[in-house]
Amino acid sequence: MEPPRAAGAVGLAGEAEELAALRAGDERAFLALVNRHHAAMVRVAASYVRSRAVAEEVVQETWVGVLGGLHLFEGRSSLKSWIFSILVNRAKARGLKEARSVPLSSLASDEEDAPAVSPDRFRGEEDRWAGHWAEPPEPWPDARVESSELVALVAEALETLPPSQRTVMSLRDVDGWEASEVCELMGISEVNQRVLLHRARSKVRAYVEERLGREGAP
Repeated sequence: MEPPRAAGAVGLAGEAEELAALRAGDERAFLALVNRHHAAMVRVAASYVRSRAVAEEVVQETWVGVLGGLHLFEGRSSLKSWIFSILVNRAKARGLKEARSVPLSSLASDEEDAPAVSPDRFRGEEDRWAGHWAEPPEPWPDARVESSELVALVAEALETLPPSQRTVMSLRDVDGWEASEVCELMGISEVNQRVLLHRARSKVRAYVEERLGREGAP
């Protein structure tokens, strides 16, 4: 099975049409753009600022900036990359104002902890699906567990991760970004991105296994 990809991805031709509609003031096109990227933008912004409420404010400011700057967009990158670059710049500025922002690329050195699950359980970098499970894990404990419960536990586990690990895993596994896109946005190397992703997936897996084991204990 292929890894999850972002829903509603827009190709080059579709992006050109979308951009034309946005510049023409098409409200439906703008709402579709917001629906496609808003949740991921909040997750990224939250890695730079102190609360989700502030992250939401930064995202709203970013959308205002996007609308005001569409005529300046030259298409040297994808529209998505351009939007997220605006977001990161605004989030960094807000974080600095709060005197607590640290660039995501510098956080890796603070996270040199051992993975909770052996990296051998994931596919190697030469594999088409690098970073995904080499062999499917054993089924989650207790067949009674509903998928909705697993989704809630994974979301809970993501919130416990260090900011850079949370951002990498969210963008790769939740939003379906390519590794190269994540590296460009965060200003990190492919190796660093892969390490952060391994650690994030390992910790989330261990967290969920521990919680399910605890709930299933007599």
